[in-house]
Amino acid sequence: MYSLTNSDGFHFGQDVYVLDVDRTSAGLAAIASDQSLTLLDPARLSQGPLRRLPTQHGNLTTLRVFDGNAALVCTAGENGTVGVWDLRQGSQVAQFQASEAPILSMACSAETKTIAVGTELQNHTASILLWDVRSTPSAKAHYQEVHSDDVTDLVFNPANPALLMSGSTDGLVSVHDTRIDDEDELTVQTCNHDASIHRAAWLTPTEIAALSHDERCALYDVAEERANGDATQDFGDLRKVLTCQYVADVTPKMDGSGAILGAGSQDRQMFELVFLARNPDGQGWTLDRANSVGLPGAHGEEIVRSFCFYDDQHVVFTAGEDGNVKAWRPGN
Repeated sequence: MYSLTNSDGFHFGQDVYVLDVDRTSAGLAAIASDQSLTLLDPARLSQGPLRRLPTQHGNLTTLRVFDGNAALVCTAGENGTVGVWDLRQGSQVAQFQASEAPILSMACSAETKTIAVGTELQNHTASILLWDVRSTPSAKAHYQEVHSDDVTDLVFNPANPALLMSGSTDGLVSVHDTRIDDEDELTVQTCNHDASIHRAAWLTPTEIAALSHDERCALYDVAEERANGDATQDFGDLRKVLTCQYVADVTPKMDGSGAILGAGSQDRQMFELVFLARNPDGQGWTLDRANSVGLPGAHGEEIVRSFCFYDDQHVVFTAGEDGNVKAWRPGN
């Protein structure tokens, strides 16, 4: 393991949780429990926000980048609305009622101009809704029978954005072909993780990682010829494997070489980035602890909610329940 040093930061205020942080061409986008969408200069966090925009989602739950190069992002929340924002202009491009139920998850595809939202279980139904945002947002599809509980994560396949992966507290991770109109035929693969899904991520066009709310991680191959949906690798409880207390996220690497797991320990005030990498023989995956990156001090005794990284600049950004966004760089 090698360690990075906290080189800069911005504090959102007392009793504010920073819920998510992500990169765009205009800077770092962050959402917080004060219902704000904030744009920060990644090179000068401590100078404060470039833009701070109030959202109107009741309770803000989700941030997703729609088009990072164009600095277009989407937010969503408890009242079922989705907002589309141009961070360069500091303006809201659109806000629309995407769902009647609270939105817990969202995925965006700039290629197909589609926004997918996943809802809380309400009136015995948890839905996935697809919206076409080419011009005026218009409803594209509404799936009501895919999951039997809250839809907690949605991710389009980067290699084929017609494929949408969903995770739910019902313990299932499913892959859907959104080109198919019949909901009975829509789901092309279902994997039973047997635990409430926190995060799901595409490792390759057919391989996925699933992480549960009780920190269990397993990998699945969702290629059409693999019909059983069983795990190809099961890492078990990552709290034991990584000697941590929680895992914040699984974030795919931009170059397709694997993913980064963010593992935290409040007791040790440590956050560790662990590379989920392909084995040298090309068969299966391994958690590469030897080359992990430590962020000593982390966010104190508070939980890190989100992280993102700029590999080319050797910098990591974290967002935490202490109200801080922090930058981490190699020490002198």
